[in-house]
Amino acid sequence: MLHFDILTLFPEIFSSFLEGSLINRGIEREKLCIRLFDFRKHGVGKNQKVDDTPYGGGPGMLLRVEPIALTLAERKEENLAAGRNTHTILLTPQGTPFTQKKAEDLSRKDEVLVLVCGRYEGFDERIRSLVDEEISGGNFICLGGEVIAMAIIEAISRLTPNFIGNIDSTKYESFSESLLEFPQYTRPEIFQGMAVPKELLSGNHARIAEWRRKKASKKTKKQRPDLL
Repeated sequence: MLHFDILTLFPEIFSSFLEGSLINRGIEREKLCIRLFDFRKHGVGKNQKVDDTPYGGGPGMLLRVEPIALTLAERKEENLAAGRNTHTILLTPQGTPFTQKKAEDLSRKDEVLVLVCGRYEGFDERIRSLVDEEISGGNFICLGGEVIAMAIIEAISRLTPNFIGNIDSTKYESFSESLLEFPQYTRPEIFQGMAVPKELLSGNHARIAEWRRKKASKKTKKQRPDLL
């Protein structure tokens, strides 16, 4: 079973995500365990303050170190008592961009994956010393890390055996071999003058495989040459 602990100020964001389609089915079939933890409960003072202005001035508010540090300590202690180690990940635009290879690596881990979702202007720098690695969703900025956490959970979960209908479908998709996925077609054979390539109708599996390889390479060179 894959275990995810999510640290977030807005656990309600995950409601429909956890109730939908394959994620919900994975939870019901005990392929997934996803738990949400609001680190505001360890906020400072009677108002449970989780953020503050940055030293030295500047716009926005930074997440304080204490609420996240205390929540991470709780997660590690509880998981250790249950016989599970943790691997903690800070979700931040400054992290290493998430890739299919990283999803594959994380899917093979035995530890509980603890995802820390940021908000506001960012984190107190000392929080970085409390985690095992930092991951970015890409070269863009979201309102918080929750959407990135969902993407990471989906990318990892679908690699679990028996999670999706046919695990072979994960072997021939974009990024599985540093190439974009080859073009695919289904019925009708002709639509508004656009026909399915004759190679796919040949029944010759070697010819089809060669056509797909060439098309995948051509598409990658055109659309994502950085992958080559």
